[in-house]
Amino acid sequence: MNQTRTFLLLGLLLVAYLLWTGWEQQFNAPIAALPSAASTGTLAPQASAAPAQVSAVPSAPAPMAKSAAPAATLLPGSGAAHGQRITVHTDVLDITLDTAGGALVQARLLKYAVAPEQTPRVSLLDDSAGHYLVAQSGLVSNITGAAPVADALFKSARTSYSMTSGQKQLNVDLTWSDPAQGIAVTKRYTFTRGSYVVQVQEQVRNLGKTPWTGNAWTQLVRTAPPAPPSHLFFLHDPSEYYSFTGGSWYSPQDKFSKLAFDEFAKHPLARSVQDGWIAFVQRYFVAAWIPARGSSAQFSSATFDVAGVPHYLLRSIGPAFSVAPGASATQNMSLFVGPKLERALNAAAPGLELSVDYGIFTVISQPLHWVLVQLHRITHNWGLAIILLVLLIKTAFYWLSDKQYRSFAKMRKLTPRIKALQARYADDKTKMQQAMMELYQKEKANPVAGCLPMLVQIPVFFALYPVLIESVELRQAPFVLWIHNLSAPDPYYVLPVLYAAVMLAQQMLTPAVGMDPTQAKIMKAMPILMAFFFAQFPAGLVLYYITNSVLGLLQQWYVTRQVMRADAAKTT
Repeated sequence: MNQTRTFLLLGLLLVAYLLWTGWEQQFNAPIAALPSAASTGTLAPQASAAPAQVSAVPSAPAPMAKSAAPAATLLPGSGAAHGQRITVHTDVLDITLDTAGGALVQARLLKYAVAPEQTPRVSLLDDSAGHYLVAQSGLVSNITGAAPVADALFKSARTSYSMTSGQKQLNVDLTWSDPAQGIAVTKRYTFTRGSYVVQVQEQVRNLGKTPWTGNAWTQLVRTAPPAPPSHLFFLHDPSEYYSFTGGSWYSPQDKFSKLAFDEFAKHPLARSVQDGWIAFVQRYFVAAWIPARGSSAQFSSATFDVAGVPHYLLRSIGPAFSVAPGASATQNMSLFVGPKLERALNAAAPGLELSVDYGIFTVISQPLHWVLVQLHRITHNWGLAIILLVLLIKTAFYWLSDKQYRSFAKMRKLTPRIKALQARYADDKTKMQQAMMELYQKEKANPVAGCLPMLVQIPVFFALYPVLIESVELRQAPFVLWIHNLSAPDPYYVLPVLYAAVMLAQQMLTPAVGMDPTQAKIMKAMPILMAFFFAQFPAGLVLYYITNSVLGLLQQWYVTRQVMRADAAKTT
């Protein structure tokens, strides 16, 4: 049987399955049940809260470390009105803080445009109804009102902050106090030039006469994203479905774990973690709260409804700490809000680089990504880097491919004799199989030999697929001529047509042994079908397949010519 065509058929079936799965996820996704605040025991959301600021505040956590945790539940304030908006401008971020709770409600990534050559920047954090994702932090105490609740009003000395030329760090202080209890809190945001990590410091000063005990908490709240944009042949870009969007968390013991939106109610997170993080991830970008290194935290998740819209929450509550009268204490945490650049993720927190979700092929994909980055430093063009990477991979597997193509060449030489046997024993399949096996033994040919080298190479090429889908470096990266965005489909469908042409050439070189008429018709239609599917995939991915196929075609042609010359030399 023609092994190459068999695997192409399996590939087509795989693509069809993935597209069908994406369709099912989009149009038949289960609706998660929305638990009440009483049933969850961890939320006190306000049903009438405005969509622009959700005030879901943690109740008192279970005891952690040696200090006693607060015993009372902290309830949110009215949440009906916003506080004052504070804008912060750095070289890579435009941040908007809300003095109601001191939350980060907007974060624009200045180096990442929504669309190529357009002004609007990507808003990773956004409190608008259509793209809701905010980062909140605060304190909870065992004395009601003795800590700033999620919508407690902070004060700021200024309404606008901007990092000046040459300035390495920018501090923004928000203050809150409770004169009756003698508690004053300063929340300091520290922004560093060139960094997507925002350092957050909560300083508690006890000006009263009794000790203060409480916990620091952080949380991310978001809604499900809108559907991706439509395209010509399919309702949506299929590659969007292969990138996970949802909650995630990390611990040194459990490593990287994902929590899909429909799993928030089914399998809520409740875990005590040290040196971990919580995050909402999406294709290319991530927002993650990172507790202080070495500290423990209680991770939890919940879902609740605001104005009929499901909201999903990930929360981290730190260990209890005490502040004696006349003393102060500081709690530190950090927020990463930016692109999935592995170097930046590695520097921000252990395991955060795993938010670049390569799936089961991570152990292979990460080295391939590293090589791709190094090749880009040489070429300064991501398209050329992809071509060179495939060339390196083909060179590494040259010997295996040589075995595969020599087997194909030998089977091609036997094709006329095999067809004669098939015609002779058309009515007796058993005798036909016996005659073919005798022929294979006599000519020392093995129809499966061409399959084994292919199986060895498949994991590498499967591992390269998520690299090209998930790498933010390829987002809106130009190649040459009409290819201005390697992360988007070819606008003129030139690359898919070229791929179909290469497939046709491969079919002409590869022997069709043991294929019935139905299979033959399917294989003849395969290039057209693959061009149809590939028209919706990112140009960078199609470029990879074309390069791999062209190099394979050239090697197959060269090996076939060598075998034919060797046979001709034997007969002369």
